[in-house]
Amino acid sequence: MEFVDRFTEHGHRPALIFPDREPISYAELDRRVTALANEFGPGKKLIALLAEPTEHAVIAYLAALRANHAVALLPPCQRDALDDFIADFSPDIACGRMDGRWRCQSDASNIAVDLHADLAVLLGTSGSTGKSRFVRLAASAVEANARAIGTYLELGSQDRAALILPFHYSYGLSVLNSHLAVGASIYFPARGAADAGFAEEMAAAGCTNISGVPYSYELMEKTGFRSYELPALRFMTVAGGRMSSGMVETFQRHLADSGKRFFVMYGQTEATARIAYVPPERLPGNNNCIGVAIPGGALRLLDDEGRPIERPGEPGELFYRGPNVMMGYASVRADLARGPEISELRTGDIAERDAQGFYRIVGRRKRMSKIAGLRINHEAIEAALSAAGITAAVAGDDERLLALVASPHSDDGVLNIMMAASGLPRPRLEVARSKALPRLASGKIDIGAVAARLHETRPQPNGGIMEAFRRAFYPRQVGPEDSFETLGGDSLLYVQLSLSLEQELGRLPECWETMSVAALCRTGRKESERQFVDSQLFLRAAAILLIVVHHATLWPIPGGAATLVMLVGYGLARFQRQRLFAGDALGVLRPVAVNLAIYAPIVAGFSLARGEILWPSVFLVGNLGIVDPAHMLPYLYWFVEAYVQTVLLWVLLFSAPLIRRVAHGSPFSFGLLLLALSVAAKFLTPLVWNIGGAQIFTLPDVFYLAVLGWCLYFADTAAKRQTMAIIAALLCPLLAWWGGNWTGSWVKFTLVLVAALVLLYAPRMAVPRWLAQFVLPVSAASYHIYLFHRILPELLLPHPDPAISRPAVTAVAIVSGVVVGLAAFAVQKHLLGFLTRRRADVTAIMGEEMHPIRERA
Repeated sequence: MEFVDRFTEHGHRPALIFPDREPISYAELDRRVTALANEFGPGKKLIALLAEPTEHAVIAYLAALRANHAVALLPPCQRDALDDFIADFSPDIACGRMDGRWRCQSDASNIAVDLHADLAVLLGTSGSTGKSRFVRLAASAVEANARAIGTYLELGSQDRAALILPFHYSYGLSVLNSHLAVGASIYFPARGAADAGFAEEMAAAGCTNISGVPYSYELMEKTGFRSYELPALRFMTVAGGRMSSGMVETFQRHLADSGKRFFVMYGQTEATARIAYVPPERLPGNNNCIGVAIPGGALRLLDDEGRPIERPGEPGELFYRGPNVMMGYASVRADLARGPEISELRTGDIAERDAQGFYRIVGRRKRMSKIAGLRINHEAIEAALSAAGITAAVAGDDERLLALVASPHSDDGVLNIMMAASGLPRPRLEVARSKALPRLASGKIDIGAVAARLHETRPQPNGGIMEAFRRAFYPRQVGPEDSFETLGGDSLLYVQLSLSLEQELGRLPECWETMSVAALCRTGRKESERQFVDSQLFLRAAAILLIVVHHATLWPIPGGAATLVMLVGYGLARFQRQRLFAGDALGVLRPVAVNLAIYAPIVAGFSLARGEILWPSVFLVGNLGIVDPAHMLPYLYWFVEAYVQTVLLWVLLFSAPLIRRVAHGSPFSFGLLLLALSVAAKFLTPLVWNIGGAQIFTLPDVFYLAVLGWCLYFADTAAKRQTMAIIAALLCPLLAWWGGNWTGSWVKFTLVLVAALVLLYAPRMAVPRWLAQFVLPVSAASYHIYLFHRILPELLLPHPDPAISRPAVTAVAIVSGVVVGLAAFAVQKHLLGFLTRRRADVTAIMGEEMHPIRERA
């Protein structure tokens, strides 16, 4: 194998690094590999290797490749695995720790069976059970996969990988091979991802990259990995199963904040580990995708008839072709003489391809689960249970496995067999009971019904969290697997739900908007003196308070409304980007309709008071200055009209397929271009359409603020954040000067600049709990405060008594404005709560009425 034969080219650079000892250089590695290869002797042999994370095991693996032998990598500390392999494959040499010492023992008594000349590596199919089956990999496949990974990860000799995955697992092996292929080093840590001190060890070792399965990242989160500085780290990778969108976004943003990259990848042992990856710069907005094929490979979709699927969004079975595809499977020694038997890998996964060419897994063709990096065959688990006399059917997803049992065996007994057969820990396994297994008319077990039991056994959300979601999204139906993001929430709903969830959970999880309702319930309540709060909630609260004070005092402190417009664009990017990219206009406009329903009573009230229908306000064009102000709402409501116009313009832009493709491909660059155009529109519009002082309320005059918010959200790297900081620092003084160069103008754009920098560099803030308890309610009710804050002051103090001091009048106006808004929000909250509970009661009654009908049927 080429990369194994080129170790001497890397000289004395470190190759293998173990804690508390001198590194093994490439020169020393080459010497030891050559010596052991000579000990293995002439002729192609089958070598069984217990792949423990030691220099002995790695050198034995490399020596087998150097001498063109075939090496089977087996899980260490599992003597049964070695015994089973010996029984099925009769290896010529077995290497492992025996009697406390590392040994390689030959067995000359084995019957000679020729091995195919190309065969290099045997890997067990991860999580398989029953009869042993191994993937046969050619030397060329191992080499090609290592080179492809090195290409898209941009590996170089300066890199150092932390190998926290076992290298009998194809993912871990690919980390080892790809780094050795470029002269990089591999560090074998003393601690695992679940251990305290793991991050410090990575930093001290100078690791430039860490690769793990989704469960590895869950463990890192529990140990506070992201709170540590790792100066040498360049990137992290994840594969081996589906990672939740929330966790993907959490690590992508964390790494991007310091100019590092996060690779989401997809692969199978049958493809020597790697099949596809998502380019890190395209990960935002694509965190549920597997991306594109690795260099040298190709993906395609076929329907049930074997016909290619070309139309975006249409599901089909995923096929992969590339030089890293396996030769085939092996169950006995005789299989090792066979040559390549497939040229294209049938993955067994159902996927769809989007308009950008990115693939997304939507299901599995066979009864398989991939949990914690292990591929579990449901039928094999059933076979293991059946062998113990247990009548059961198995279903699972990528989180849990369920056995529906119809025989009198204890749960503990069933779970012990499932643990042994699957290799999964007990928390991933469940048992349900049934008098008889559900069957179809054909007599076959109804697997769909078993799978339904799996979902029934999921932890049910507590009433508070579920009610908060149902109240926020009324009249839409909300289920345990729904999330804020999938339900199409916007920035206003975000702040309102933040308040409700903070009351239920005590502390909001990061990226909670991507978590399902059920997952939020599983987090449990966490109390602390300090609380991490999204900075946009602080900005929203500060902005609305500035508006209330500005309207009550006429002090030169504008800027609150401008900040809110900027948050409209930020919210579109954060919460509605997927719908915009997909051209889902109705999904984007649905929250707007909800907000207008709250605005409608304001329009109706003013219309009744003035004795006429205020049509400009009804049609949301009052801010354009096309009618006399006497026939519309006061200008202070311009923000609602500008907000609706902004969203409509955004939807109109994204109705064009070309714009959707450009924006989806590079949302930050698209935003910069649109920002330049919108700023130009602000400066040029008055030259052709000048309406005087009311110009500041028009869409052309404020649209650039929403675009600025969009750009701020997609500034997900240090370079992009620096770019936006410079743009904001140059643009705001220019606009302050252009806006009249007066105190109010400078105050306004100074506030906008500060808000932009906060969104860029402080997306979450740690604050005392008492401060959060003040900010969150004001932020959640900000829209209601805006709508109602002048109504009560105008009724109570239309012409204040001169005997009352002006400060007292101002204080009453401010306090009453905020209180009325909070009260309006509380009324809406209770009304929606009543409606959701009422609907639940009606549903339950209907269910009871339908029950006798079902029984009779």
